[in-house]
Amino acid sequence: MPNRDFASIRSQYQRAALDWSHLEKNPLTALQNWINEAIHSNHNEPTAMVVATTDVNQQAHARVVLLKALDSGLVFYTNYDSPKGEELAQNPKAACTFFWAELERQVRVEGAIEKVSATESDAYFASRPRDSQLAACASRQGQVINSRADLETSFDQIRAQFDGLPIPRPANWGGYRLVPTSFEFWQGRPNRLHDRLRFRLADNDWACERLSP
Repeated sequence: MPNRDFASIRSQYQRAALDWSHLEKNPLTALQNWINEAIHSNHNEPTAMVVATTDVNQQAHARVVLLKALDSGLVFYTNYDSPKGEELAQNPKAACTFFWAELERQVRVEGAIEKVSATESDAYFASRPRDSQLAACASRQGQVINSRADLETSFDQIRAQFDGLPIPRPANWGGYRLVPTSFEFWQGRPNRLHDRLRFRLADNDWACERLSP
């Protein structure tokens, strides 16, 4: 395989500038506005975010999940017995990153993690397509399996078990809320002189500061 010269790949960011007049004073509202703009720009997976956690050995792990609600924090759903669930049980802190290439924008969020209520998890699970509900029941997320065929057999067995019946939410599946303590809004600019504006929680209020690129 040819050795591609990745070092030569560059983009010149010049779509927009960013200052405090462009953002709402509440960073959660500012994030909502940026997600809305990503949706309207037909960005592929506008609610996708990379969530990073750490295990007991302080090894970092990251994966892409989908934001499913934005209230007092950022809500996503997963299997509580998955590696990320185990890591969040051991260290209930996380960071997430959104990146919208078409808008030349990025948002980083850091904070504490809490489980959403069972009522919230039940309501979201009930809203999912039926096959997605079945998949949540069939999958031992992140665990080693013998083959793809075993996974599909488990799916078919659970589909037969609940044929014509509502599918209850598995007890080990539900939501997490990242309660933010820091936001960074990033707008790409020419010559790598990017705009970086940070909201940092201090004394129950948001301190605002500009960061060097």
